[in-house]
Amino acid sequence: MRYAHGGGLSPREQEKRERLRLETAERFARGEKTEAVARELRVTSRSVRRWRRAWEEGGGDTLRSKGPASVERLSSRQWERLERELKRGPLAHGWDDEFQGWTLKRVKLLIGRMFHVGYTVQGVWKLLRRHGWSAQVPLRRAIERDDEAIEVWKAEVWPRVKGPRRTWAPTSASRTRQARD
Repeated sequence: MRYAHGGGLSPREQEKRERLRLETAERFARGEKTEAVARELRVTSRSVRRWRRAWEEGGGDTLRSKGPASVERLSSRQWERLERELKRGPLAHGWDDEFQGWTLKRVKLLIGRMFHVGYTVQGVWKLLRRHGWSAQVPLRRAIERDDEAIEVWKAEVWPRVKGPRRTWAPTSASRTRQARD
């Protein structure tokens, strides 16, 4: 998940990110260079430059968390109830097609039916991600699955099939041929 997209951060991740920003403030006060801070903390230089500007304008408090980008519309009790219903499966809620899986649209409709709360499809995705749900997670593994064979294939076969990485080098897109003498 990219930080700015894909559902935001959980409260624990928000705290961790805030501690990181506050640590950069201490490093700025010691006079450390932007690139060194970014490299040591494993963040982008762009983020460190943005945090430095905020720190220079308002000090360390400007790097504190402003809170979640959005307030969750479901209470913790409602979320627990929704999670129980999601675990029952879509068939229990009237979707009886061959797919038998939850889609964001179906979860959105379920939330509306159960709690009379409106979410967008993107909002449902953020809600599910925030609570640890992910896409395309099967309920059970195939009986035929052989984890050792998979690891061998990834280690030995895939590198041969994939081939070497192409390095960056200028190329020509011209279809002309060299002139003959």
